[in-house]
Amino acid sequence: MTRLLVVVPSDTDPPARLGEWLTGAGLELDERHLDAGDPVPTDLSGHDGLLVLGGPQSSLDEGATELAPVRSLLAQAAADDVPTLAICLGAQLLAQAAGGSTRVRPDGPEVGATLVARRDAADTDPVFAGVPLSPDVVAWHHDEVERLPGGAVVLAANPVCDVQAYRLGTAVYGLQFHIETTPEIAASWAAHDPVGVASTGLDVAEVSARAAAAHPDLAEVWAPFAGRFADVVRARARA
Repeated sequence: MTRLLVVVPSDTDPPARLGEWLTGAGLELDERHLDAGDPVPTDLSGHDGLLVLGGPQSSLDEGATELAPVRSLLAQAAADDVPTLAICLGAQLLAQAAGGSTRVRPDGPEVGATLVARRDAADTDPVFAGVPLSPDVVAWHHDEVERLPGGAVVLAANPVCDVQAYRLGTAVYGLQFHIETTPEIAASWAAHDPVGVASTGLDVAEVSARAAAAHPDLAEVWAPFAGRFADVVRARARA
């Protein structure tokens, strides 16, 4: 069985539907939940790939010591080109670990259902090539990537955020947006993020409703995307 290490920085952002898609694509998920005190391996020798999810922590918070071993794993994954999918906070930690930097978004949070635009570099990417030109996503971030690591390739952007998705090497991906959510998860985030919701000009109910309405389209696009990422992980395992 091909094993994927799944680091969950906060149980507010579990693997959810993404975990189901990856399991359905034949991967065995080894979940490590930081909220539960699960140990994070010091290396990836026992795994064929890595998934790092999001959470309310800030990549800029030096007091979030639980994120240090996650950065270390991401640095190893980037250096060794281990198939990796890093989402939201994970994408920011990946950028830091590989030599880039992050910042608080100068224009305020990006929150709720939105669209991103695929960049030309995605046309030949083995995972992104099947993504439509302007797919639905759920955004929920107060920080962002300020400077990408050297050699990084931007795969998606939108007018609000220049780096929505990027790749390092051939198999290490960062997604600033979320594809793993359920309507219930998005509604919980809205209920507990008054600053983020206020930035939208909408109320909690409307932000939640718009996110819920986007989820069928998210599944249509991102379940096959997860399958293609699983293919990359299995190819690494065979090699």
